[in-house]
Amino acid sequence: MIRVNIHEAKTHLSRYLEQLAQGEVIVICRRNVPVAELRPVRPSRLERRPVGLGKGKVEIGGAFFAPLPDDLLDAFEGR
Repeated sequence: MIRVNIHEAKTHLSRYLEQLAQGEVIVICRRNVPVAELRPVRPSRLERRPVGLGKGKVEIGGAFFAPLPDDLLDAFEGR
């Protein structure tokens, strides 16, 4: 973990971005008091996620699709 003050971070931003790309964490301080933390962004998933991984693991009963009671509908609508 690298600790830098704001002026140093602004002056050497490109150097710190290179270190972030290598996995380093940078804490930015104001008068030596930490105010922010910079972390590298994780790479996004390259392959597509398969559909249907949870098929058959959850069962939804028929009551789920029944209309809501009037008092609950009134609460949602602010009555």
